[in-house]
Amino acid sequence: MSADPSRAPDVSPSPDTPPAPKATAQRSPDSQRAVIRQLATLSWPIIGLNLMNVLALAVDTAFCGRLPDATTALTALGYSTQLLFLLLVGMMGLTVGTVAVVARAHGAKDRERVDHALQQGAQLSVLLGLLAAVVGNLIAAPFVRVLGGSEPVVECATAYLRPMLLATALPYLNILLGAVLRGVGNTRLAFQIALLINGLNALFNYVLVLGRFGAPSLGVEGAAYGTILAYAIGVAAMVIALRSGREPALTLHLRPVPLDRPMVGQLLRIGWPAAADMVLVNAAFLSIVGMLGSIDQIAVAAHGVGLRVQALAFVPGMAIAQATAALTGQALGARTPERVRLVARAGVLLCLSVMSVLALILFAFDAHILAIFEIDPAGPLGQYALMWMHELGAAMPVAGVHTALVGVLQGAGATMVPLRINILATTLQVPASWLLGIWMGWGPFGVWMAFPLSFLLRTALSARAVARHKWGGS
Repeated sequence: MSADPSRAPDVSPSPDTPPAPKATAQRSPDSQRAVIRQLATLSWPIIGLNLMNVLALAVDTAFCGRLPDATTALTALGYSTQLLFLLLVGMMGLTVGTVAVVARAHGAKDRERVDHALQQGAQLSVLLGLLAAVVGNLIAAPFVRVLGGSEPVVECATAYLRPMLLATALPYLNILLGAVLRGVGNTRLAFQIALLINGLNALFNYVLVLGRFGAPSLGVEGAAYGTILAYAIGVAAMVIALRSGREPALTLHLRPVPLDRPMVGQLLRIGWPAAADMVLVNAAFLSIVGMLGSIDQIAVAAHGVGLRVQALAFVPGMAIAQATAALTGQALGARTPERVRLVARAGVLLCLSVMSVLALILFAFDAHILAIFEIDPAGPLGQYALMWMHELGAAMPVAGVHTALVGVLQGAGATMVPLRINILATTLQVPASWLLGIWMGWGPFGVWMAFPLSFLLRTALSARAVARHKWGGS
């Protein structure tokens, strides 16, 4: 299949500035309340989807926490998560670019361009998965050693990472297909597939990690095999659903086609700043892991548990931001600049409210959350984990506002703006972690403290960027 990439308006005419619709654009008849309702309706399945994606890793952690040498297993998973997140950055950039193009084309009712972007994005996601498999397996063991992992931890981490990395194309394709569905306004199908994946993941992990129903106990390696098998079944179910017409707004073609250079270029041009943004985020977290490893390896294990909690806690905010990005792209494609403003306000209000409530829950039920991972709150691991969770909770309301505003900018294709903000914030965050944690001797508390502080700066800068832009000149 081929498509003329010039048929739909370019998503990002310049690398830094969101594309503004023409001055003659009609004004949206929607009220703020109606947009909030629509955003909430679109967001809740994304919340469920993202929650399911995060739970796939949390399930691994929960079952591995029941192994005889749980501390070594959890420390290995902490290092492994950092590598998996680092390798994911290219896929996240591709996803942002594909959603921006699909949402704009869908808003302009250009069905051919929607299908073309889907096929090109799906092929690129498979290629990225294969590349991540090769690179990841080459650097897995040296990566964990550089971050301070002992040899038992390195051995445990590589046992988990090698099978996970070989099957990277499966979760990558699942992410891409779910994102394209979001771009056309269908968030339920991807959520249903995620329910299937996580149900199977929990079952397979129970059997393979702990050795149930006559199966051998494979430990952390069993967690990897269980997750891979669940994703294989889930991706197959997604492909079957799309091929059967479950979403009328798009068609998934399985026959490979040559890569369309203009389309690929547009996807990458929009997506690479988002990928670079994730590289910076991961670089900051990697530096934190390195600092924690130099202080106490138990703090690294606590950080790994905290990352699971953080991922779960940020799920609703990220979901609302993703829905905000989709509605922003659709509004710009339909040339309704006033609706972009309504969407931005709705996203901020929803994110702030939801993330504030979740922060209160995090503080109120901190010990109960640790109990899920079989961690004693009074022990060294539990004390570190509680410390990280409390600092995380303090950052959540302001981080929610920033997340929603980034969704607006990404939906408009203005991915260079969040990148520039993140460059500045990360440039300050990393030395702040060293200054507070190492130089001032505050230990893990000081290392983690730079995280909430950095979000104050990020939020102020993202709010300024959105407020200063002329959305259609009205």
